[in-house]
Amino acid sequence: QVQLVESGGGLVQAGGSLILSCAASGRTCSAYTMAWFCQASGKAREFVGDISRSGATTYYADSVKGRFTISRVNAKNTVYLQMNSLKPEDTAVYYCAARPTLGLGVARPDEYFGWGQGTQVTVSS
Repeated sequence: QVQLVESGGGLVQAGGSLILSCAASGRTCSAYTMAWFCQASGKAREFVGDISRSGATTYYADSVKGRFTISRVNAKNTVYLQMNSLKPEDTAVYYCAARPTLGLGVARPDEYFGWGQGTQVTVSS
């Protein structure tokens, strides 16, 4: 199993940028496809994007495509979410999660495990 801890959230103005980190402990995260989700207050958890085990390929939800970038450094057991051109509607708690299966674009939260406590991102207008 793997334990995940997200960090890097904060308050940013619309149009700004943030980089979120997801640090893994336990089993090395290189064994898993990794994903980012977000959950706005009162809403269901939503898929942001995922990244292959090697980091060579990524998949993004339409709402963030062209603005967000997922990357990973397996030697550091860390996955990143670079968030650019932030919008107020991006305000949410952001979570990373692991999945043992291959393939990208898997958006169902129940396919994943290792959920951390999340990190809050607030975008002001």
